[in-house]
Order: sequence, then structure tokens, then C-alpha cells
Amino acid sequence: MDHVLYRQEGAVAIITLNRPEQRNILSSDEMQAALLGAIERLANDHVVKVAILTGAGAAFSAGGDIKKIAETAGKTSPPVSRSHYINGIQRIPLAMSRLELPVIAAVNGPAVGVGLDLACMCDIRIAAQSAKFAESFVKIGYVPGDGGAWLLPRVVGLPKALEMSLTGDMIDVDEALTWGLVTKVVPDEQLMDVAMAMASRIASNPGFAVRMTKQLLHKSGAMSLEDLLNFTATAQAIAASSDEHKQAVEAALAALQAKKRRPKEN
Repeated sequence: MDHVLYRQEGAVAIITLNRPEQRNILSSDEMQAALLGAIERLANDHVVKVAILTGAGAAFSAGGDIKKIAETAGKTSPPVSRSHYINGIQRIPLAMSRLELPVIAAVNGPAVGVGLDLACMCDIRIAAQSAKFAESFVKIGYVPGDGGAWLLPRVVGLPKALEMSLTGDMIDVDEALTWGLVTKVVPDEQLMDVAMAMASRIASNPGFAVRMTKQLLHKSGAMSLEDLLNFTATAQAIAASSDEHKQAVEAALAALQAKKRRPKEN
């Protein structure tokens, strides 16, 4: 069985964590390698404009393998453990951060620990009604080892991130929506349709503009206004010279002219 499924519908790629019998845990070497492979494929595919990330079965991702953690608790030296993180799970947030195209997390069930952090690595999060969320590392004496301490505050703000990280408590979709962790909550059976509809709206726009707009928004928090404006001017100059821009403007103008020619109703 493939640990991660990858399929493409036009300019939209759908990536599915595919170990439902293990609730799509991310701690195995095989799952990490498969997910990194899918991310690399996205990075090198300039036909795809947007991706959807979801989980097979009843969970988005339950995070780590608690049985394996129990077996190794207290038995691994700090240098070995540190190397394991740097050369293992931490490659995923770095790879996700380098993606130019946007990724929508379609959270189909519990997203716990690393699973929550993976959702936070995505640009937009849509949740099924059955979804739940927990930054639960502290419950087993861990810290967020995969970048959660950087990711979560940028999504929900520092006070809420502290509450989630220090208690390890599970929150439901209503809290997640109120806190801004997700932007939409939909019935379970509608999740992929809603995610695909949003992805299609994004993919209908010129690809370079989509990719650079994502980059501008992500870079804005770490740049001065002057530096961001300079970066924007360069991006806009490239966009303005592209065939995609010309075609999009021509289509918008044609739509406007057609609207003007439409007979008015009495």
C-alpha cells in the first residue's frame, strides 16, 4: 500500500495520507519519505497551481506512533534523538515552506500533534464537522519537535497557541473556527467538494500571480514595508510582462464588454 496517494485533476493536485489503519501517523520513515516525495513532485510541477492535502479514513493525522514512542522512551541519547529529528520529521516543514504554490488542508478528522502542525504548514485549512485539533506534545513530556512552536502562533496568535501547547487539550471545530485555525467548517460528506471548489477558484487565476501572491503574504511578516514594496515591484514587473497576464486582462475586458451589451431588464 502506498503511504501517500497523489492524483491530479487539471491544475489541482490532491495528496492523501494513506495509512488509515494507523490513523495516518507521520512518525514512520516510510510515511515521511512518501510525503516528502509528494512535496518534491509538487515543487517541480508547474502545471499544478494549487494542492489539497487530506487523510484517508477517519483521521487527518493522529501525529506520532505512541507505541513506538513508549518503546524508545528514555533509551535514546540526546545527540541521536536530535539527529533523528533534524534528518527526519523536520524536513517536512522546511519542504512545505519552500513550496511556491498554495496548499489547502482538507481536515477530515482528528489532527493531533504532528498532524495539527502539518495542517498549519498548509496555507488554508477547511475542516469537516468531525475534525478535532490538539497540540498535544506536552501530554507525553515532549515539545513540538516539528516546528509547531513557530507554526501555531502564526495561525492562531501567541495566547491561543500557548493555551493549546501548554494544556495539550483537544479543541473542536467550533473553537477552531472562532480562533482562526480553520476558515470553514462543513459536513463531512461535503469536505472534498468544498476544498475542490476553493482549489478550482484559485487555479482559475494566472499561475505566476497565485504563486507570487502566496510568497508576498508569507514574506510580509519578516520584511520591512520598504523591502516588501521593492520585492513586490520586481514580482509585478515580471507578472506584467507575462502572457498569462495579457490573456487574463483580455478575458476580463471581454467579460466587461459583454456585460455592458447585455440588454437591461424592464
